[in-house]
Amino acid sequence: MHRITPQSTALPKTSLHWVIVCVCIVLAVLTCIVFGQTLRHDFVNYDDPRYVYQNPKITSGLNIASIVWAFTHIHSENWHPLTTITHMVDCQLYGLKAGGHHFSNVLLHTIGVVLLFVVLQQMTGALWRSAFVAALFAIHPLHVESVAWVAERKDVLSGVFFMVTLLAYVHYSRAPSIGRYLTVALAFALGLMSKPMLVTVPFVLLLLDYWPLCRIRGQRSDVRGQKKVLTLILEKVPLIVLSAVSSVVTFLAQRGAVGWTEQLPVLARINNAVVTYVVYMWQMLWPVKLAVFYLHPENRLPLWEIILALAILIAATAAAFVLRKKGPYLVTGWLWYLGMLVPVIGLVQVGWQGHADRYTYLPQIGLYVLLTWTVTDLTAPWRRQREILSASAAVIISLLSWRAWIQTSYWRDSETLFTHALAVTSNNDVAENNLGIVFLRKGNLDEAISLLQAAVDLRPENSPAHENLAKALLQKGQVADALVHYRKLVELQPDNIEVHNIVGTVLIQQGQAREAVEEWQKVLVIQPDNGNAMSNLAWVFATSPDDSLRDGAQAVQLAEQALRISGDRIPVIFRTLAAAYAESGRFSEAIQTAQRGIELANSQGNSGLATELQGNIALYQAGSPLRDLSLTNGSLSPHSE
Repeated sequence: MHRITPQSTALPKTSLHWVIVCVCIVLAVLTCIVFGQTLRHDFVNYDDPRYVYQNPKITSGLNIASIVWAFTHIHSENWHPLTTITHMVDCQLYGLKAGGHHFSNVLLHTIGVVLLFVVLQQMTGALWRSAFVAALFAIHPLHVESVAWVAERKDVLSGVFFMVTLLAYVHYSRAPSIGRYLTVALAFALGLMSKPMLVTVPFVLLLLDYWPLCRIRGQRSDVRGQKKVLTLILEKVPLIVLSAVSSVVTFLAQRGAVGWTEQLPVLARINNAVVTYVVYMWQMLWPVKLAVFYLHPENRLPLWEIILALAILIAATAAAFVLRKKGPYLVTGWLWYLGMLVPVIGLVQVGWQGHADRYTYLPQIGLYVLLTWTVTDLTAPWRRQREILSASAAVIISLLSWRAWIQTSYWRDSETLFTHALAVTSNNDVAENNLGIVFLRKGNLDEAISLLQAAVDLRPENSPAHENLAKALLQKGQVADALVHYRKLVELQPDNIEVHNIVGTVLIQQGQAREAVEEWQKVLVIQPDNGNAMSNLAWVFATSPDDSLRDGAQAVQLAEQALRISGDRIPVIFRTLAAAYAESGRFSEAIQTAQRGIELANSQGNSGLATELQGNIALYQAGSPLRDLSLTNGSLSPHSE
């Protein structure tokens, strides 16, 4: 086995450089043809809100404080500060114009495509095979999710740093030095800070040592060969340490998201992982009925399917090792695929999906390499090999580009995306929920309720669906029905402060003031400085018609604390404090506080509240406290903080 270098090509060096440049241009154009349509697409309501347009830390743009926050806080149950910063940069440049955010995704993917071609060409010297692999990576329909979904910025960004890491490693392997090694480590660290899925990179580099870099010499029984392998493993230790640190940080960040792991038996996760490896292979060859979400099969997988998938994996692994002398790329390509998928194959379950297109973004490069080199070697005896393979490659790229273009079109907006998901999957509660949100925001309450009810029927543990269904029922005026789903939501998320606050408000609407007080008291147990709960409790203690609920002293204490937390900026809390003073018999303070509330309300253009406060002052001047628990007063709004 000999190392293949770029100089092994038949083209003169100058011509080779120009051909490489032309290939890079063609790859970039091909990528833009498929994904350029996303510049006209909108955000979608699945992860994009918390990643971008409903996250004030992101929408405020880029500054020193936001950069510090990105490195010191968890963003969407992940620690990926570089990804977070790129979202901030987009908001700084484009605001909330979705086209700009999509442009960044397409640009990063295009850079990754070009770098992959350059890396493979430098490692193997195989110009056209490298170009074909890069083209597959550029336009495969399975990669649409990673490129067309703004929230998956972490895929394309980490992909760029992954390619840079490989490129730096190629240069290091040819002339090892501390400086070149540090470059590899830096690129790898940046990749981990984009998406922690890159923790398997040290393993991939070891595979590249075997082929095509050929740094591993000798057979397993050869002492020198074993020492060389050990040396190369030790060489990766600093990178393995980076992976370990990233893994620990990711585990801590995703503890909330990993919660479903306890509900899903280990055997069910293993079975799904085995089948998923084969599912991804089939989707690579036949990319149809792709969707944004695939339901986890849990324990519903047929035994024959599990056995067949396991047999395929064992047979493929055995074949790769048996044929490794004739085709060393078989070991590298196959283990690249198996190894890079380990963090996302579902052994540690995060979320409800059984598998996801985006997880194949980097792992399937291994299969592209394996198949491309295998077909080239098998067809070597053919008289017109070049013509046949060139025509076949053109047909494959054309078909995949067409399928990818169609798949990308489904991402134009939330309604199109989830309507398509429901068309190609079954029992998809996530798609039902997100499509229900679309109709809820349009004001089509009947359609929204139908979809959201279907979602909770399919999966009673679907917290977002319960919350959205409760909101739709409230807007429909079905308060009692809404309360049923809010109570279920509290059961599923006992520490969700916002839900407790909302439940308290709904209970007031139902005339259940005592139960509402209990909900707000639960909030203060979870978060003692929650001004919303304080203000609502103070209002009940100050104005309740029920003598047994009123407590003027406690109302004053809670209202004063809520006012301090608000920074004296919320006029409705002045009204609450004034009512608390009146209940305690401190009418002069009540009048002064209400007057301050009027001034603040007028300065904020809230004339309705100012008028209401003026009426309250008339009561206080007559020595009468306020008695009112109606929601029209505004104190009990779940967003009054």
